[in-house]
Amino acid sequence: MQRPTVRTVLTCTTLLLAGTTACAGAKAQPARDTTPPTAPTGVTAQAGSAHSVHVMWSAAADDRGVAGYDVFEKGRKVVSLPARTTMVDVDRLTPATSYSFTVRARDAAGNRSAPSTAVTARTRAPAPDDRTPPTTPTALTGEVVDGTSVRLAWTGAADPGGAVTAYDVYQEDSRIHSVPGTATGTRVTGLRPGTVYTFTVRARDAAENSSKDSNALDLTTARAPGGRASTAPTGLTATAHADGVERTIRLRWTQPRTGGEVKEYQLHVNGRFATTVVWGAPPPPGPVTYTFTVSEPPGTRYSVKLRAKLPDGKWGDFSAQRTVVGAG
Repeated sequence: MQRPTVRTVLTCTTLLLAGTTACAGAKAQPARDTTPPTAPTGVTAQAGSAHSVHVMWSAAADDRGVAGYDVFEKGRKVVSLPARTTMVDVDRLTPATSYSFTVRARDAAGNRSAPSTAVTARTRAPAPDDRTPPTTPTALTGEVVDGTSVRLAWTGAADPGGAVTAYDVYQEDSRIHSVPGTATGTRVTGLRPGTVYTFTVRARDAAENSSKDSNALDLTTARAPGGRASTAPTGLTATAHADGVERTIRLRWTQPRTGGEVKEYQLHVNGRFATTVVWGAPPPPGPVTYTFTVSEPPGTRYSVKLRAKLPDGKWGDFSAQRTVVGAG
């Protein structure tokens, strides 16, 4: 038996006044995005060492949203970054050399802005054989500006071999920002609303020696309008202990307010999932503790953070990160 032929028929109605034809069954295609973002403004470049330059800029605008930024050195693209990032350290440069940088914004359709104004920075002269790091910055303090930025301040460091050339801001062991060695404060942007961040600062000299971390500072950015409250555990502390050959890390924290019982936590060590902490019964109210054994040599550095499994079965926000050195 021969199968019938199926045809799709479009019914068209002529709109006499408009002079166009509308066809039922035909889907309207979205207008193609041909509008480029605005050019980034406020571009600055500061030599951080003999081999690096820190480039910063103000966010560009786009009718449908900026998707990212491209940084160029004399017309050659050196790095591409996501939209939330408005600063970068350009490394592996030649000492005592001038470099010219521009920044272009791009949107999801591939449109690119005009280049920003070019800014020039000269890398520092090569340093003598200097292996002595600067002293540690102290008294790190800060305040939340809004949902995407915070302001930090610290007491400056000193360098026995010359001068501090830069201060590097770290968030959970990742360098996210740099300022000149003459600065003792900065504003960090591109953060997420309602999120806890743990900041430290290190001083750096011309020979790329870095100091130890300053004191850690926890700041929680403001929630977006209508955003949910943070579900991160708070007050996390980590202490190292040794009893003979056994070495342990003891954690203590306050449970988040979730509207229900929290019986399970996920522990991350040095940026990786380590284990799941499960209570057979509801844990007692107030602070809770958990101890785990470590096998690395004494003096090993551990960065720890955790998050709770919420009553709805999803994982909550991460706590602030804590760093501890193993006892021996």
